Amino acid sequence: MVAKKTAGTARKTAAAATSGLPKARVTAAATTPGELAVRPGEDPWTEQEVEEARTELVSEILRLRTELDASEVAITGLMRDSGDGAGDDQADTGTKNITRESELALAANATSMLEQTERALERLEAGTYGLCENCGQPIGKARMQAFPRATLCVDCKQKQERRH
Repeated sequence: MVAKKTAGTARKTAAAATSGLPKARVTAAATTPGELAVRPGEDPWTEQEVEEARTELVSEILRLRTELDASEVAITGLMRDSGDGAGDDQADTGTKNITRESELALAANATSMLEQTERALERLEAGTYGLCENCGQPIGKARMQAFPRATLCVDCKQKQERRH
């Protein structure tokens, strides 16, 4: 038997995306750029590169919050319109269920990305940006610039993926 999602669950899912998380701080870096971790042979972070990373993270947070707000409105509408399906044939009911489940999945994914992005910004401000959370070694400046939410070095990420 499949658990039925309620309107309250949908609102909690979308609202939880922004309510309990710290708001993005748009302040000067807590550390100097040269203090951020880099791999041997890489140039240290410049002030401009740190500012670019910060700007990208902040804009991604704002984009995701906007997306979640829109998703909350859509989910609320879908839950309200789902009703008991009186007058709908089976295909209409199925389409509504698929649309609702799809919107809930998108909201959950956006919530996860928002949490990762805010965590990356916090790490940047704390000076721990670019350090692997598993082994403590530098992740690599190029990897951080390509994927600013990275929390694991390539070796630890490969080990993690092999376990799954």
